[in-house]
Amino acid sequence: MVTAYITISTELGSEDDVKEAIESIEGVRECNVVYGVYDLVALIEADTTEKLNEMVFNKIRKFEGVKSTLTLIVVE
Repeated sequence: MVTAYITISTELGSEDDVKEAIESIEGVRECNVVYGVYDLVALIEADTTEKLNEMVFNKIRKFEGVKSTLTLIVVE
């Protein structure tokens, strides 16, 4: 199992819509709006790094309102 935190920057005012879209993805355990450099932080789990890549590149980064992401893979 691969666990990662994804920090997400969004377009101004789209935080809630992006949060809702991210929460609909299978494997997303938590997604929160935060203050600071990033607008959202999501905790996700995937069976493999390939599935993690697919979640980030083919889903999260393609949502309308997402400007950028930073993936932090948990070392166990």
